[in-house]
Amino acid sequence: MKNYLEYKGYVGTVEFSAEDKIFFGKIQGINDLVTFEGASVDELEKSFQESILDYLETCAALNKAPEKVFKGSFNVRVSQELHQKTALLAYKKGLNLNDVVKKALNYIVKHEEVLG
Repeated sequence: MKNYLEYKGYVGTVEFSAEDKIFFGKIQGINDLVTFEGASVDELEKSFQESILDYLETCAALNKAPEKVFKGSFNVRVSQELHQKTALLAYKKGLNLNDVVKKALNYIVKHEEVLG
């Protein structure tokens, strides 16, 4: 099951409010908060696509980059046991821990189905 939308390389969350009987979401990976909503799946998809096109148009008018800048570093918290096993694996393969994590992340991105 896929509970997100994709359009022009952008991803949007999908949620449902039973109280309001409406689907809603927000665009991920951008510098601003852009939301969309619809009473049906078709309306939600149309609103999502229109929100992206409007956002891109606004960014172009403001000469602003729409995508969020990712600096390329982040903290990962794992168990002590996993940390130790990964560090030892890196050592055995002649790599450092950062190289092992990069290889694992590259694999996951190319094979996202392993995440379920």
